[in-house]
Amino acid sequence: MSSNIAVVGDRDTVTGFRLGGVREGYIVETPDEAEETIRNLIGEGFSIIIVTEKIGDELREFIEETTSSSALPMIIEIPDKTGPSERETDPLRDLIKRVIGVEMVK
Repeated sequence: MSSNIAVVGDRDTVTGFRLGGVREGYIVETPDEAEETIRNLIGEGFSIIIVTEKIGDELREFIEETTSSSALPMIIEIPDKTGPSERETDPLRDLIKRVIGVEMVK
């Protein structure tokens, strides 16, 4: 494995991260394709998987199940080119609380 960071998302997001130096980028178009790709990346030992918020929303149950038992892999959700999603909770805030045990205050 040449990198332990991968990005999964739409063409524009993946292209942007590849231009930024992330070698492992996977363009997906459906939630099923995204879940299969993430499962494969976990199986290959990737420690950080970056996904768009749209994918995160579509695969919420799978992501929570995957990340609840250990700190790795970290699945980090980022906005896509349309901007951030409106949410009740912030997955990144929840990730930080789970990993370091401290809740960040707004």
